[in-house]
Amino acid sequence: MTARSVGTTPWTTPAVMAMLGRMKARDVTFVIFDGYQSLDLTGPYEVLRRPGYNCRIVAPSAGPVRSSRGLAVHADVSMADVDVRPTDTLVVAGGDGVWTARSDRALVDWVAAAASKARRVTSVCTGAFLLAETGVLDGRRATTHWRHVDQLAQEFPSIQVDGAPIFVHDGRCWTSAGVTAGMDLALALVEHDLGREVALDVARELVLFLRRPGNQSQFSVPLWSRQPAEGDALRAVVDAIHTDPGGDHALADLATLAGLSPRHLQRRFTQEVGLPPAAYVERVRVEAAQRALADGNDTLDSIARRNGFGTAETLRRAFHRLVGIAPSEYRDRFRTAQV
Repeated sequence: MTARSVGTTPWTTPAVMAMLGRMKARDVTFVIFDGYQSLDLTGPYEVLRRPGYNCRIVAPSAGPVRSSRGLAVHADVSMADVDVRPTDTLVVAGGDGVWTARSDRALVDWVAAAASKARRVTSVCTGAFLLAETGVLDGRRATTHWRHVDQLAQEFPSIQVDGAPIFVHDGRCWTSAGVTAGMDLALALVEHDLGREVALDVARELVLFLRRPGNQSQFSVPLWSRQPAEGDALRAVVDAIHTDPGGDHALADLATLAGLSPRHLQRRFTQEVGLPPAAYVERVRVEAAQRALADGNDTLDSIARRNGFGTAETLRRAFHRLVGIAPSEYRDRFRTAQV
């Protein structure tokens, strides 16, 4: 087994290569269909296509399969021409074409049979809907792209849909949020299989941020909230909050900044952004604290004061409510470097 290289630089160390050479490579089967999302395939594929894994792409028909944006990728083999043999990891892509694919009985049956024999079953983005059609996610916790979490929950009430994390691991099932979260999931699979050092090497080669796993939210505030347009009075308020999360940001001060009465600001902000001003400020402060916890060694008291919480206990309560874990646990899980 030879090392995959970028230029003349091996993607990992000789010691790790020697370890991988002694291991049996794991088979990974990627499932795509017409209208798949190209990054749902190519992102995880780039992470996993290396020593330690044997990857193949399966589709309803062999040959070129066109993505939702027109990119054609060659499927190694058609489902009709391949036995459903045990595979270590099954990866089901999502994309605009999933709404048609999930109605293709032959495709759903093939995925169900492959999933039943796989050690591990995964989906990227709306690929969760295709997995859901097979029943493999019944009774399990799962996620998908934030735009479709309500639909997944409504259509499949037997699934415990969690729309917050970028990916969810429940037993042998791993599901991820939109597009680039598939690479986060794939790095987590590498870390789970081969250890942190190998995953770090892969992340370095691909210039990726390794520690963005599970409980980290797919809902950064600017992503999920309705951001005001440039020139809107509310835009000045939002920009002020993000520029200085630890600032006072009392309703009266924000109203003065917007040139509105406090009552008018409260009403407009809630209607147009999606949260009352105070709740928005708290979410921005929690995200700022998350970055501080992941990127440094400052004490919780210092982070709390700098980001407007006043005390560590106030930060802990907000963290538990919005993130679901303690700040200390978040730091242990998501620290990006030893500093």
